[in-house]
Formats: sequence, structure tokens, C-alpha cells
Amino acid sequence: MSDVYMPGVKSRFNSENLVEGLMRIERIPRERVGKGIETLQAQKTYWQELGRKVSALRESARSFVSFQNPFNDRIVTSGDESVLIGTATREAVNQTRDFTVKQTAQADRFLSQPLEDNYRVEAGSYTFTVGKDEVSLNFRGGSLREFADALNRRGRDKIQASVIPIQRGSKSLLIESKVTGAENRLVFSGAAENLPLSAGMIERPVEQPKDLPRNIALTGETLITDGQSAEVSGDTLKVYAGGQAAIPLDPAVRTAPNLVLAFEAATEILSEQDIPEPDVAVDGDLAAETEGSETGDSPPLPFQVDDLEVIALKFTDGSAAKLPALEDSETFQAYRFSLPELTGEKTIVSIDFNNQNTHRDVSVRNIVISVPDDEENAVAAVAVAQDTAAAVAQGSLISAAQDAVIFMDGIEISRPSNTIDDLVPGVTLIVKAPSERPVKIEVVPDRESAKEAIISLVGNYNRLMAEMNILTRNDERLIQELSYLSPEEQEEMRNKLGIFSGESTLVQLKTGLQRVAAGSYLTSLERDLTMLPQIGIGTDVRKAGATTGYDPSRLRGYLEIDEKALDAALETHLPAIQQLFGYDTDGDLIIDSGVAYMLDRLAKPYVETGGIVTLKTGAIDSRIAQDNRRIETMDRQLAAKEASLKNQYAQMEGAYSRMEQMSTSLDQFSQRADNNR
Repeated sequence: MSDVYMPGVKSRFNSENLVEGLMRIERIPRERVGKGIETLQAQKTYWQELGRKVSALRESARSFVSFQNPFNDRIVTSGDESVLIGTATREAVNQTRDFTVKQTAQADRFLSQPLEDNYRVEAGSYTFTVGKDEVSLNFRGGSLREFADALNRRGRDKIQASVIPIQRGSKSLLIESKVTGAENRLVFSGAAENLPLSAGMIERPVEQPKDLPRNIALTGETLITDGQSAEVSGDTLKVYAGGQAAIPLDPAVRTAPNLVLAFEAATEILSEQDIPEPDVAVDGDLAAETEGSETGDSPPLPFQVDDLEVIALKFTDGSAAKLPALEDSETFQAYRFSLPELTGEKTIVSIDFNNQNTHRDVSVRNIVISVPDDEENAVAAVAVAQDTAAAVAQGSLISAAQDAVIFMDGIEISRPSNTIDDLVPGVTLIVKAPSERPVKIEVVPDRESAKEAIISLVGNYNRLMAEMNILTRNDERLIQELSYLSPEEQEEMRNKLGIFSGESTLVQLKTGLQRVAAGSYLTSLERDLTMLPQIGIGTDVRKAGATTGYDPSRLRGYLEIDEKALDAALETHLPAIQQLFGYDTDGDLIIDSGVAYMLDRLAKPYVETGGIVTLKTGAIDSRIAQDNRRIETMDRQLAAKEASLKNQYAQMEGAYSRMEQMSTSLDQFSQRADNNR
């Protein structure tokens, strides 16, 4: 049926197939140019991939010669990470210190008694103060959950509330400060004062401390002195120049609101003959020092010490607080100090006297710890807004606001936060828990970071070397040697095999890389450490017991790493290794030698703006644009050729049709003539 001719439907001579056959031959040059464009585009992609690998190697190398040098990274190691940890910046200095954590910084946290599920919080204006910051909430009344949600929206980073189902059928309200430190007490006022009272979070004290007022009796049994440096006469304690004394308090005095320490004190200036002779110790480690006269005729004068901060309060935690300096007066002067301002909430175990003066005796009498008569009533009715801690009910204070207290090499330090970044330059300490024993904190170089940077550099080096081997050689074994490639990546590599065979630019780059890796570099710290194989990096780093047979893959230029050798070198020769990768040979503060410096210098012409890779891809783009223009011209010529052929075959078809019609007409005329005879 396919050969049946149907006028107007099918060409008698199958002109379409004839034209298509002729055009297929005509399109061969055009298709050849199109395949050339595809090859050029693939080459451009390969150059771009190569450029990215060169850039990766260069970036790895530059990290060794920049201010982000991994050899300058520091880390903090802790002898007990459950107690104290830390972080260090690059500015930190290598050092070792001992820390003892006395207490961690905490914030006030109050928990109510179990409350019924239907407990309602009254409407009102609730005010909470955390240190110097105030949080105000106008609450219209509602459930514990509604109150907690409203307070959390207002409190943000200062205060937080939670509803905890302590028991079935009841809940407790937890209100806590989010700011640690003794100065950041959580204080309730306004309607907020009634809520914790009614919910059982706090209660007002109803009586003053039982041991107040207390008159401190001065007797031989209660007074501890340093040798014969102090004496008691009646109700007066006299501490001689250079002397010490202590009055223990039994029971100890717990600091409460409005509590004051009062006493009378006088000083007596010693006459010249009563001043201790030179070289006589006046206080423990302090000795009177003398200087001889220039002529040697006059006796040396004693070194004079003036220190009127004589009295200190000692606490149960072993710390102490000095009272303000006394005034020089031969007559007794009255002194009065507010204990909460001096001690916070600490408990006083003794009153200590340390008279370091070399020419002054100090006398003290009428020592009293009490609440003044005009304030006794205030103690029983102290407002919650004035001192929340004094009104805490038993068991309702989950934690009290306090500073972190640590000892650094025996020096006591306190901070309001458990994160301390102003103690050791460049080091941030994080206090986690109290400790009885010292915890050793060391600031050391981050050798692991340096090792990772070296491994990254070697990895980028090998990836670039593998890429160049594939592009310049048509050898299937090159792909088989890269065991880390996936099947898809292996197939992609096969398409690249030898595509840049004979490309001198890549041959030069490969040769340059091998020369840098095998080179020797100047270092000042260790003259014998000058090459990469000395730290376990090379093209043939064989481990003990490994085969020594021929391995062609070792001839491809890839670097290997002996990790144990590298770890040992980093542990003992870190500064020299830093110089091996980048070193300033002339002291101008600019690195001008080393493995990383040479790699950076070698890679720069290839990937810089207008560099070799850019020139290569630019040339390919020009050829692609030129071939695209050729294709456009060929497409126009092919379209014209096809139209011409179709027209010629159409004319032939028309001529043949006319000849057939004439033949038919002649046959019909002849037939009619025969019929008319």
C-alpha cells in the first residue's frame, strides 16, 4: 500500500525522502561544528573544575601564611571538666594555672507551696526587680498558667515563671531570675508582694534574731592573740604595733537586715624610742627594713608602715572583709557599720585585728552587734520589696542569688556570672560546679586544628594532582587507583581521560607542585627540620612492615601522610613546623618562604583575575561564539538548500503531471478519431 500513488496526497517519486537524504549529506559539516562546540563546552567545564581545585589548594595554603594561621590557635584543657572548662582566643598565652571553685554563680528561684488547680491570681500591678532592672506586669487576673505566660512575655531575659505539677490535683508556681550574681536579687513589690506571701513562697520574719543585741565580752578565754602583741584591760582591747588578735563569735552571727556593728576605737602614736628596732619583724612576712646613712655615722631609721585598716570580719567560708580605715585619734571615737553592706548574707565567725603599723597602737572597746533601738520594730515588719531573702520561707528558696567565687593560684576572685572572660587575657572560663581540690587549667596550642589544616592541604594537593593526571593521560589505571571514587564519578573521569593530553600549562603546574612538595626550606628554630618527609608527609612514606615492592601509583605525585609521625612531630616540634609551612626569613613581618608560601605563589597565576584558567576559558568562549556564528550561517544555507530542492522536485512533479495529462488527452483524441471512422 505504501507504493500506491494518490494524487495530491503522496509524491509520485517520494520527493520528501529524496530531499531528506540529500540534506542529510549537506548537514554533515554543520553537525561536525556542533559536536566541536560540545567538546569545547566540556573543555571549558573541565578547566573551571581544575580552577576550583587550584583555588581550594591555594586557600588551604594561604591559611598557613595569614593571620588565621592554625598554628596560633589556642585551646583550654581542664583537669576536671565537670568543675571548670574554658575557651581561648588566638591572643591567649600558653600558661598553666590552678583554680579552686568555692561556689558557682546562681540566681534567685522561688517555688510556691502546692496550690489547687483552680487557684486564681488576683488582678493587679505586679513589679519584679532583678538588680537594677525592673519588670512590671499589669495582670487582669486569671489562672497560674495565664499569669506565668503573661510574666514570661514581659520578663524576657530577666525573669521567668513556670507552673509545675508537683502533686496530682495541685500545682506549684516557680518564679526565677535569669540573671546570676549576688547584686541581682529578685525582689517582689506591689501586687507581686502579696502573691508569693499567699502562695507560700516567702514569709515575713516575725522576730529579730535571738542572739541580738550581742555585747562582745573581752576575756582571756575568748580572745586569741599573736604572742604578747595584744592585751585586754577591762572592756578594752589594745593591739600593739605589729600585733594581731582575734575575737571568735560563738555562736557565729548570721547577717540580717538592719544589723550593725558598733565600737569605739583610739590610736596612740609611739615615741621614737618605742618604735621597733630595724630588722625586727612586725607582722609575719613583713619585717622592718632599714637603710644605712650615706656616711655610716648615724644609726639607720626603721621603715615606717601606716595602715589604719586594722579590723576585718572573717566568715564561715574562710573569706574576710576589711572594715573602712580608722581615724588617728588619741581619744575614743565611735564607729558604726551596716553589716549587710559589708558582708552580704555571710555568717561572721570572728572579728580579726591586724595592726601592721610600726609606730601606732590601736585600742578598741564597747564592741556590740545589734539592731538599733529605732529600727527593732522594722526588723519584724521588713517589707518584701526591701529584702526578699530575709523573708524566705523554709524550703521555698530553691536557689539564692550569689556570685561565683573561685581561687586562682590562691587568689580569691568573685564574679556575678559563671562565664568569666576578664580574668586571664584571651581566655573565657566557664564555672560549672564547686570543687574541693584545685583544677589545673592549661592554655596550649591547638595541635588538632593544625593537624586538620595540614591534612586538608594535602587532600587538596592530591585532588588537584589526580585531576591533572586524568586530564593529561589516557590511562584507565589512573581511575582504578582512585579507590575513593563512586561508580558515577569513575564514569565521569573516563570522559576526561587524556582530553588535555600534551597541554604544556598543566605539565608545568604538575611539575611545579612536585618540586614544592620535595623542596627544602629554611627554618630558624630547628635547622634539621627543613622538609615535609621529616614530619611524615611525602610521596613514598612507608610504614614499618609495609611492602617495598613496585607500586606505580607512587609515581603519580600524590602525597601520603604517616599520621603517627605527624602527631609526634606536632607534639614536639610545633614552632618549627609552623616555619616549615611559612617563615619570614628577612624579619619584615611578611612570610616569604615555606611550603604553603610556595604553593600559594605557584597557584596564584592560574586562578587570579585574568589568570591562566580565565584565559583558557575565555579562549574557549571565543571559539564557541565563532562556531555558533558558523552554525547560524550554515543553518540559513541549509534552509535555503532544502527549500531549493523541494522547489525543484515540486517542479519536476508538476512537469510530469502535465506530461501525463497531455498523454491522456492525446489518447482520448486518438480514441475518438478511431470511433468516428
